[in-house]
Amino acid sequence: MMQSYSDFDATELFCPQCKKSVPVRKRLLLILPQGEKYDYSCVFCQTSVGDKLVKEKDNLKITVN
Repeated sequence: MMQSYSDFDATELFCPQCKKSVPVRKRLLLILPQGEKYDYSCVFCQTSVGDKLVKEKDNLKITVN
């Protein structure tokens, strides 16, 4: 069976500071051995409202020279 979805990105999340659902900005926070960690923040007050870990695909390796 073919997989329908591979990944989702949030466009709106609940902000505890604004006390409502708000648009969010996705920002790369960390590059970890198991994948990339992103932070979602409120576009109005910049409060962090969630995060996401995107798992490494096909065992890609990052090298720094």
